[in-house]
Amino acid sequence: MKKIITLFVLCITFAACKNDKADKPTESPAVVQDTDSPKWTVLFDGSSTEGWRGYNQENLPEGWVIEDKMLKSLGKGGDIGGDIIYAGDTYGEFELTLEWKISEGGNSGIFYHVVEGEQYQAPYQNSPEYQVIDQLGFPSKLEPWQSIAADYGMYNADVEGVVKEAGTWNSTRIKFTNEKVEYYLNGKQTLSFVPWSDDWEQRKSEGKWKDYPDYGKAKEGYIGLQDHGSFIWFKNIKIRKL
Repeated sequence: MKKIITLFVLCITFAACKNDKADKPTESPAVVQDTDSPKWTVLFDGSSTEGWRGYNQENLPEGWVIEDKMLKSLGKGGDIGGDIIYAGDTYGEFELTLEWKISEGGNSGIFYHVVEGEQYQAPYQNSPEYQVIDQLGFPSKLEPWQSIAADYGMYNADVEGVVKEAGTWNSTRIKFTNEKVEYYLNGKQTLSFVPWSDDWEQRKSEGKWKDYPDYGKAKEGYIGLQDHGSFIWFKNIKIRKL
């Protein structure tokens, strides 16, 4: 009889313990930081323009200000003048992410591998450009190579389903390696190409950059932002070397 009672108590205790475990939420596993992953560097933290200056200049142009923790272009630039670079470091292979919004009818761009010198009046004369533009409200017809998230003047972008109205925040990602370049807009990959390939060289020699021998030649340089006469806002700008 005692054996039966003891066995009964053990069964009740086991069942209670099992139910108690079932009622407890499953703990999430700890997030493990991959120590081999390249570290991100914040290029603009919302409070300081440290590291930024005008292209071929020593200081930041008056056309760029901090507004509500955003880096804003006041649209005082044009085809020449007004562009800025992050001069805190240079980048060869990298991954860059940032968010931006643009005014109605606006036009801007994101440069990389920017090289300075008296022989250059603007970054676009030597550096590739991720096109930033009001795709829906630009006053003139845009050619595919001029469209948003294109490699300006070189490679067209597939942006179906991810284009937003002016004044709306967008996310951009550029991943550059010597083997492959990828552009993203609002989470969608818009294009990819192999830098300095035969295809790339042909596009350069036959297209918009045929009269700019130094275009895309540099394999390392500054990150730049374009003031093309439009209000544009940037935030959460960060980069890591690959």
